[in-house]
Amino acid sequence: MAILHRLDKWSTTHPVLLLLLRAALGIALVSKGISFISDIMSLKGLLAQSSFGFLPDWIAVVITWIHLLCGFLITIGLFTRLSALIQIPILIGAVIINLSIGIFTPGSELVFSLLVLVLLVFFLFEGGGEFSVDDFIKKHLV
Repeated sequence: MAILHRLDKWSTTHPVLLLLLRAALGIALVSKGISFISDIMSLKGLLAQSSFGFLPDWIAVVITWIHLLCGFLITIGLFTRLSALIQIPILIGAVIINLSIGIFTPGSELVFSLLVLVLLVFFLFEGGGEFSVDDFIKKHLV
């Protein structure tokens, strides 16, 4: 609990850094979704080879759209916690798939997947921060 308290204190004293971190995470998720759209066959191939091989076509489309939608919502800070919660199982799957590929294999995105997973867990607990649509709604419309 001490770590969560320190993170909460940090986020309230550094709202601009939290905004930049949240925006970078959201943009990374949207760009990953766009890359999946441009090369959906490689995502389907990864899913078919993995232990998540059931319905790879359907899962690939769902993952792509979740990355696009939730990434956009995280970027603007709307439904940040819900978007992070929806993304976390996908990123756990990405970490598992990348672990099976190996960290030193060309094209492995294990470090990126772990970083995104850690940031999603952070924003699940922290929320969107002071400069978010969630905070604006809470302060002005509710």
